[in-house]
Amino acid sequence: MDQPSFGFLLRYLRDQRGLSLREFAQLADVDHAYVYRLEAGDKESPSEEVVTKFIRALKAGKREANMLRYLAEHPDTDAALVSHVMNDPTVTYEIFTSTASMVFRGTGRPDYSKRIALVRRILEEEQNDG
Repeated sequence: MDQPSFGFLLRYLRDQRGLSLREFAQLADVDHAYVYRLEAGDKESPSEEVVTKFIRALKAGKREANMLRYLAEHPDTDAALVSHVMNDPTVTYEIFTSTASMVFRGTGRPDYSKRIALVRRILEEEQNDG
């Protein structure tokens, strides 16, 4: 099974803060086994209450907080896209969600750099037309 996008981002942000799974679970006041299952993909789509606890415990920025909320509601989002976005701080939440909502057909892996560039062009054109 591929790594789930929510679990990927949760673990990424937890690692960025230097928190062990147990430390994070304690800060969030959530059972550590549940956190593990979310990160591993055995569980998906936590409640808004749990996501809010995670955001507070992680001291997540606005973009990352919004991404966690989005991924909790859209578990089919590709973790590779999340990884790409986390490595490019210029990708806004709006660009992330627009790219994530694009339908992909084919057998190859999507090129997220190209997709993000396309979304940026479309958004710029909309701003210029508006």
